[in-house]
Amino acid sequence: MQSWNGLKEAAHAALSQRNYSAGTLLERLATTGVTASELLGGARATLEAGWIPGVEFVPRKIYRQRHRGFFGEFAREQEGILGELGIWPKQWATARMFAGTAKGFHIHPPYIPEGMEPAVWFQKLFGMNPPPVTERHYPLEQWDVMFFVQGNVEMFLVDERAGMERRVMRFLMEGDDSGGNHHCGVVIPPGVAHALAVEGSVDAIMVYGTTTRFDPAAEGRIADSVERAPLPPEWQAYLAGTA
Repeated sequence: MQSWNGLKEAAHAALSQRNYSAGTLLERLATTGVTASELLGGARATLEAGWIPGVEFVPRKIYRQRHRGFFGEFAREQEGILGELGIWPKQWATARMFAGTAKGFHIHPPYIPEGMEPAVWFQKLFGMNPPPVTERHYPLEQWDVMFFVQGNVEMFLVDERAGMERRVMRFLMEGDDSGGNHHCGVVIPPGVAHALAVEGSVDAIMVYGTTTRFDPAAEGRIADSVERAPLPPEWQAYLAGTA
């Protein structure tokens, strides 16, 4: 790097430069990330090698009224992607994430029929010739359907199901308040770990449906220390009376 010979030797030795090459969509999906809009439409055909089986996106249209606000539907029962999957949540909930915060990883236990090896079961459901979605056991395992009405959120998905290839999907979900035209929801199967990080300075508001009712026993955590930031050591010592 002759052009940098005006630097001190130590600085020159420590010098590095950012790689601005974008990489293919498939490469970015598992590394630097993509936008959810890049995963809609026909893009999936080129991403099968990196797509987590069972993950789906629900396209949405947001209608804006200048100076007043916006309106957008989440889903209609028995219609669209959720209709094709045979999913209609038993419970709806909302969550707010403050700007600059993150959650995860969360994971829900998949249902495995008695006497069936997990890896065999997942290959049956998501292999080369998957059966109709009616063979899935939605009432016995938590599938999440997530929508974002405010703020932008980066989502991370990791397939941790036995016998399934460990794949990673990283993408940005835009809230209804953003100016984009490619809003969507996301369907996350049980056994797929998921984490969220708010991007930017606006709080994120999520509305999500689940195929089962909330059960703390089905709320697993992996690498979730970001949610349990400790108090400063001197605070802990003072509260414990050992300062």
